Amino acid sequence: MNLFEILLLAVALGMDCFVASFAQGLFYKSDRIKTALKLAVTMGLFQGLMPIIGYIGAGYMKMFLRPYCKFIVFAVFMLLGMQFVLESMRKSENKKLCCLSIGCLISLGVATSIDALVSGVSLNYTTTLLSESCITIGLVAALMSATGFYLTNLFRNIQTKYLQLSGGLILIFLALKVYYF
Repeated sequence: MNLFEILLLAVALGMDCFVASFAQGLFYKSDRIKTALKLAVTMGLFQGLMPIIGYIGAGYMKMFLRPYCKFIVFAVFMLLGMQFVLESMRKSENKKLCCLSIGCLISLGVATSIDALVSGVSLNYTTTLLSESCITIGLVAALMSATGFYLTNLFRNIQTKYLQLSGGLILIFLALKVYYF
């Protein structure tokens, strides 16, 4: 994957961070800078570290799966993309995510970065540099998280399903590109 493709992947993965931080921004009216920093650091760290875990886990199985690498990358990105698209079509309950304790931040970080862990598996089967990918994914996630939190007032009328849909379409595009090109 080249840098542009890594950026596309990072943006797709960062959509969860944007949406989660956006939801937090709806409820937190005071200490906005401190809250935005907490969310951005948490999201950036988890999004940047989870691909490493997936990459290492896939490394142990690589010799057995080498003939199927292209298909595995395609399948992972396609399934994640389709999951995003399907989630965007589900009716959501308006749940309040108001919690910034360390436990809540860790839970939010893990919940929004599971797809990054799976993407790390895919990165192992490409010629992509892990360090470049993880740093890019982490920085983009942190930026999207802070942006989502601060743009609460501006984007109040945009439904989160459109953000999820766009992230899913990006992942499907990457899946098709890896498989066919």
